[in-house]
Amino acid sequence: MAAKDGDDTRIARISSAIRVIPDFPKPGILFQDITTLLLDPRAFRDSIDLFVERYKDKNISVVAGIEARGFIFGPPIALAIGAKFVPMRKPKKLPGEVISEEYSLEYGTDVMEMHVGAVQAGERALIVDDLIATGGTLCAAIRLLERVGVDVVECACVIELPELKGRDRLGDKPLFVLING
Repeated sequence: MAAKDGDDTRIARISSAIRVIPDFPKPGILFQDITTLLLDPRAFRDSIDLFVERYKDKNISVVAGIEARGFIFGPPIALAIGAKFVPMRKPKKLPGEVISEEYSLEYGTDVMEMHVGAVQAGERALIVDDLIATGGTLCAAIRLLERVGVDVVECACVIELPELKGRDRLGDKPLFVLING
């Protein structure tokens, strides 16, 4: 599910604050740059507010943010809905004991890690990232949380690149996005 452009002037403000950079990081890629969204306090607040409005009454106890841009959106959402924030990081970035999940990328594999004990079986989680492309990162986050008995309620992203069909890889997990890139 995506937020409807006509439903809210905030969506248009958020969309216009995102800069698209052609041929970055390589030719043929249209990079969706959220740094310009972060420079616009009103658009940034709008994005957080829209997520908070959606999740405030869903009994979510965990907001899991995917490194690195999920760290920007996740903490203010967690604070506003009274949930804890759990960072999902690249390998060897978290001190202490971690659990890991390997996932596929276009050009190989990567690993996502989370602290052991950061979440408890039965908790309800929201996974947050800035963008969904192929869906590999979100799938890894879902698997990591579900391995320890967490109920993943939904995934939330600011931007979706629908032509890459990442939503299809999520199976029955709902995805909410603000902008289709």
